[in-house]
Amino acid sequence: MKPSRSTWIILGFLAILVSAAVFGPAVSPYGVGELSSNRLTPPSPHHWLGTDLHGRDLLIRLMYGARISLLVGFVGASISLLIGVAYGLTAGYLGGRTDNLMMRAVDVLYALPRIVLVIVLISLFDLKLKNLFDGTFLTAFANHARLLLLFVGLGMVEWLTLARIVRAQVLTIKERPFVLSSRLIGQSTPVILFRQILPQVLPIVITYLTLALPAVILEESFLSFLGLGVQAPLASWGTLLADGASMLNPIDTPWWLIVFPATALVVCLLSFNLLGDQLRRLGTDSGR
Repeated sequence: MKPSRSTWIILGFLAILVSAAVFGPAVSPYGVGELSSNRLTPPSPHHWLGTDLHGRDLLIRLMYGARISLLVGFVGASISLLIGVAYGLTAGYLGGRTDNLMMRAVDVLYALPRIVLVIVLISLFDLKLKNLFDGTFLTAFANHARLLLLFVGLGMVEWLTLARIVRAQVLTIKERPFVLSSRLIGQSTPVILFRQILPQVLPIVITYLTLALPAVILEESFLSFLGLGVQAPLASWGTLLADGASMLNPIDTPWWLIVFPATALVVCLLSFNLLGDQLRRLGTDSGR
């Protein structure tokens, strides 16, 4: 079954979003940290989305925030994909007592509040990582240690569902004739896993990736909103929302500082979720 028109529309929108995040700050007439006297001005022909408290153009900051949020989403989801696929393949193929032990470990991890684990990870290792980088050839990364922890932390808590899905598929696939034939001719376990079984589960893995991306982006935005995620001079949609929320008051509310970052976040998450739903339906229809 061919992708529907709505699928192509969603892909086109996401391509525009990624292009704006990657190339937008470079072609904008305003710098990311450029200050001006036009503080808290509403949307106008000069500043399409208005300016913030320091006179910075909100549109350029929104595109720069998209770059960071999408980067965390892609890297975190990729890490979770690698861990989940490897774990699920191993548990499903080995089976028996090993499979039971590995799945019980997944059940235990499911019972833990995952976002709290990320917060604990950041709290424990943020300063240590900065001190480790400082004074070495990695000094340039010392101020971005929190970003590295977000990559690792969010990636390491999002793989559980994928591991279960892959394991369930492998339990069925490993009993099919082509896998049994591979065993009979003496192919090694890694060859069977990566050449015979992995291609069969790739459609599910790709669909999961489109669903894990918005989950990681949302968690990063939540942490950044609380001040536990991305730190200055970097900015993400979460930090922009936090900046806008700090300006709320009953006298004069700069609504654009909340509305535009929130809209960008919601539309991005909705697009990825719709894409994942479209891919799931495509895979279901093609399997009939």
